[in-house]
Amino acid sequence: MRLFIVAVISVLMLNSCKKKVEETKKTKEKLTYASFGKEIIADDAIASASMLAHFKDMNVGDSINSKMVATVKNVCQAKGCWMTLDLGNGNETMVKFKDYGFFVPKDITGKQVIVNGKAFVNEVPVEELQHYAEDAGKSAEEIAAITQPKKTFSFEADGVLIVQ
Repeated sequence: MRLFIVAVISVLMLNSCKKKVEETKKTKEKLTYASFGKEIIADDAIASASMLAHFKDMNVGDSINSKMVATVKNVCQAKGCWMTLDLGNGNETMVKFKDYGFFVPKDITGKQVIVNGKAFVNEVPVEELQHYAEDAGKSAEEIAAITQPKKTFSFEADGVLIVQ
């Protein structure tokens, strides 16, 4: 009798797991994207946490080709000519677009994106940091408080998908 009960419970658990896998597949299939820049596909994008690990292993001047999925933290409010993406643990990456060839909508903060291109570690001069702060709508006091260059995790995207 115990063996029968164990068998029934096992079958029920397997059916439950199978349904969850099917629901996950359906959710992934339903995702639609707005595309900007070079046509890219969503497949093979690494998680932002994995990208953070790669960035931490790199030195200033190092670069790698990559495709990652992340959440938008901020977007240039002047034109949509750059965005920052959340890498987790208080880290972010500054994304610019290859050859200034395309822009993204200014209202995508909080949305999930997939970016394809080159990841690199950069040291950004004070003037450039102040320019980005101005583009982001920061106050004059916040801009004036930027007085040191900053080592940043950067990304030059040739294509972007925005989850709709």
